[in-house]
Amino acid sequence: MRRRDFDRCVREAIESLPEEFRVRLDNVLISVQDQPDPELLEEMDSPSLLGIYLGTPLTERSLDTPFQMPDRILLFQGPLEDFCQSEEELVEEIRITVVHEVAHFFGLEEDEIVAVLGE
Repeated sequence: MRRRDFDRCVREAIESLPEEFRVRLDNVLISVQDQPDPELLEEMDSPSLLGIYLGTPLTERSLDTPFQMPDRILLFQGPLEDFCQSEEELVEEIRITVVHEVAHFFGLEEDEIVAVLGE
């Protein structure tokens, strides 16, 4: 899929989130990279990543938390495309990955995310 089309799918996935979640993403930079950095894969002890949330979840912040750079959600186009067998599957996996990483921003753990996504 061309990057422009991939980016459009990411925007649509974000726009599909309930408004009460979208409005809280003001300080979250969501971007697409071709591949995860090898150092990140090593740090995560993973052979591949579809996406990752980098930042401090809202549930771990307090009024004493100093100002931080924006949280980031990175989506990795190559691994997402490799994971899927069709364009329809890719569009759905982009949506799932966006929801998954946004859920980390809100402080949900893996088992809670699975329950929310119904996987």
